[in-house]
Amino acid sequence: MLIISVCLFGCEQRTRVTGEKDKSDTTAGKIPVAEQTCYTYIKGKDTARLSLITTGIVSTGELDYKWFEKDKNMGAIEGEMHGDTLIANYTFSSEGKQSVRQVVFLKKGDQFLEGFGDVEEKNGKTQFKDLKKLDFSQPITFEKVACK
Repeated sequence: MLIISVCLFGCEQRTRVTGEKDKSDTTAGKIPVAEQTCYTYIKGKDTARLSLITTGIVSTGELDYKWFEKDKNMGAIEGEMHGDTLIANYTFSSEGKQSVRQVVFLKKGDQFLEGFGDVEEKNGKTQFKDLKKLDFSQPITFEKVACK
């Protein structure tokens, strides 16, 4: 009886180890590849630049706004793609102060349209009150360009 118990325990251990190995082999083949894309917005003397590195659904990069005769905003963006929508936090410096605000972009072909809506201050961050009510018809459209 003791021999049967030892044998069953040994078989169970081999099954677990084999199962773990198979699991890691399947995840190793599905590592997301990072892709860099760049976009610009130009209207008159106003410009903006968006540079993204996307791995799977996660996007990080830089977002800079240079509005004519206003202080420029330069900073980092970090968020996730949800279908065709990028929802991200934009951490930037303006007038010597660091701030965080939520930004949302709708991807349409080779363009990213910036969304606008009512905002509120929450946990030290400016964020949209309702993502479902964002307006993407504003004229800030980022066009895809070659990355420098």
